[in-house]
Amino acid sequence: MPASSRRLSAIVFTDLAGFTRLAQEDEDAALRLRAEHQGLVRSLLAPHGGREVKTLGDGFLLEFPSAVESLRCAIEIQRAVARRNAAPDVRHPIRLRIGIHLGDVIDDGADIVGDAVNVASRIEPLAEAGGICISGSVYELVRNKLPVEIEKLGPRQLKHVELPVEIYRVELSDRAPGSRPAVPEPTAELRLAVLPFANLSPDPLDEYFADGLTDELIAQTAKIPSVRVIARTSVLRYKGSTKSMREVGHDLGVRLALEGSVRKAGGRLRVMVQLVDTSSEAHLWSSRYDRSLDDIFAIQDDIAGQIALAISGQVAGRGSDRPSAAVLPSAGDTSDLEAYASFLHGRKLYVERSSETTMRQAMALFEEAVLRDPRFSRARVGLAGCLLWLAPEGAVPYDDALRRCRSELLTAIAQNDALAEAHSTLAGLLLVTDELVGAEEESRRALELNPSLADPYRWLAQLAGGTGDLDEAIRLLEAARRLDPVDINVTTFLGRCYFYAGRIDEALAFWARNESLAPYRTAAHRAEFYLSRDDLDHAQEMVRELERLRPDNAWTETYRAILAARRGHPEQARRAIERLERRAQGGEMTVLFASFIRFALGEREAFIAGMQRASELRVLPVLDLRYSPLYASVRGDPRIQALLDRQRALRAKRSAS
Repeated sequence: MPASSRRLSAIVFTDLAGFTRLAQEDEDAALRLRAEHQGLVRSLLAPHGGREVKTLGDGFLLEFPSAVESLRCAIEIQRAVARRNAAPDVRHPIRLRIGIHLGDVIDDGADIVGDAVNVASRIEPLAEAGGICISGSVYELVRNKLPVEIEKLGPRQLKHVELPVEIYRVELSDRAPGSRPAVPEPTAELRLAVLPFANLSPDPLDEYFADGLTDELIAQTAKIPSVRVIARTSVLRYKGSTKSMREVGHDLGVRLALEGSVRKAGGRLRVMVQLVDTSSEAHLWSSRYDRSLDDIFAIQDDIAGQIALAISGQVAGRGSDRPSAAVLPSAGDTSDLEAYASFLHGRKLYVERSSETTMRQAMALFEEAVLRDPRFSRARVGLAGCLLWLAPEGAVPYDDALRRCRSELLTAIAQNDALAEAHSTLAGLLLVTDELVGAEEESRRALELNPSLADPYRWLAQLAGGTGDLDEAIRLLEAARRLDPVDINVTTFLGRCYFYAGRIDEALAFWARNESLAPYRTAAHRAEFYLSRDDLDHAQEMVRELERLRPDNAWTETYRAILAARRGHPEQARRAIERLERRAQGGEMTVLFASFIRFALGEREAFIAGMQRASELRVLPVLDLRYSPLYASVRGDPRIQALLDRQRALRAKRSAS
């Protein structure tokens, strides 16, 4: 071979997701995993004409003379990994990402270089753990040649690559037995935002009615095929906004927006509504409804149907003169107008989630709605959601609240099994009670019914992170955030996962961008970060912020005490434990907080006993134990590993039914 030569090649990069973190926790296990991965990959190269150019830490740079063979080999590798991971005795799964690009390379005899190599290296991180991403140049040569589906992700601007590159994801449909199907990304050709309807009623107290109609239309339009609808929490910030439709479209990443107004006077109702293309600000459809208030359910169904008609023309009928409307089931599951008004008012308060007081008010309104109409299933779901929110806050007796929450949800599902919110809320409850198989099944059922819901992605992320797949958790949370960009739970969970994954710069930047959205939780996560770095001065600043925002919260008490212990003031920390134990007598679940403080005091055995007790009570802080640097020194203890292994087993276990 000459000193250097140029040729067209398929370049493949592989990478072991989570390897760095595993190496920090258990270096021997990480090295064994890498060796096993290397042996598996090398055994599959020759049949496909592939060659190993070099190893790259925990990954490979591979070269193939054929794009088809490079993808065929990549698919075989991922399927072999899936079979290996499905074995019952596997403790550390192999999570492999693969990226493929086709282009010119220069071979100097020892290595290959060139722009194509750089592009391939940037494609690999776009793949999910267990997945494969390919460039447009590969796609053009492999489409229809292999028995797999390939999904277009669109153009991506890659680092140090001048022009955007078309990226595709390979769907590995015939997975190994025991592996779980991937949760789809919430991507679709069209994204819709239903903006808060303006209240034009003479009575300002009718504001809840306009907000309620907004929520109803979000729920209804989410049923339209091929459309993803932005969640209500993210559109609320546009209430009364003077932003243009073009700006709204840019902010939320939507092409279509629905806006309108409601005037309620006496027994009459006027609704004005219009559908707008945000890129051109052109009106695609508009209508006015002057009806009796008793016709509100018919009005909602009519509006949603008209929107479906307009959108179906955008999705399937470009150039078609007569698109057909989607057939949508009615959102109304009560005919009692007073029960419905209570429900709308309660949901407005529930969506805001501003305080314990407002959540109690919302719960009372949902209870009133259920009392008037026991078959009002959505009101039962709202009631269950309030209980699930209030119980961990210590605002209601914990066990009683969870029992009632379960009863309300099972009743709602028995009344209406197609209610996505009921399945999603039940998934959240089952997570709390360690019924992980059921939580996963209910999350997936919710997404089947309504792919625009963000919460099921969050529940699945919690399952993935809790059983060791932090990369998958991040992917799911990023998917949830695209549906609900200002959801506090999704946003704070995602920032924490960036931190736990060792993506420190990304975590710090993310916290800085989103501090105003969730100031208290952001301060708490920063306190954990600074304590893990032994940066006690910055940790003190975060504790002061926690004290300013929520002085009585258990997390404020906990971080204040941990800091005191680290600064050499054990008596302050022990007094905090006493206060937390007194709070436990009132029904709060404080065992894990007291245990965290005991760990900071160096009381390792008391900490482990506390975690065992937390597991019995089903409040084990799995993510903290598995990933937080604060507890790295105890993570290898067999008793802690047993608790974590139990969580993994709970998810893998299939019910007898």
